[in-house]
Amino acid sequence: MSVTKGLLVRFDALPGKEDDVKEFLDSGRALVEDEQATTAWFAIRLGPTSFGIFDVFTDDAGRDAHLSGPVAVALGEQTGTLFSEPTIEKLDVLGSKLPA
Repeated sequence: MSVTKGLLVRFDALPGKEDDVKEFLDSGRALVEDEQATTAWFAIRLGPTSFGIFDVFTDDAGRDAHLSGPVAVALGEQTGTLFSEPTIEKLDVLGSKLPA
């Protein structure tokens, strides 16, 4: 399977909410389990208060479906409560190594 599209979502935890953001991201994996078009999904920590999500897809349709899926809804619900307004960057994957 080849992935060609990705998303990088970045946001900063509001003061004192770092552990809550980590728990929110831990729960995110369950939200993408049923998304067949999401090939790989990663919750990431970029620094003490900086967090994000990186995920990859085989095509634009899968990425677009994910952008209207349950993780996107949950991000919207928690913006301003747990973290700052997320930045969402669409990207092209130039190379990858995924499990067979």
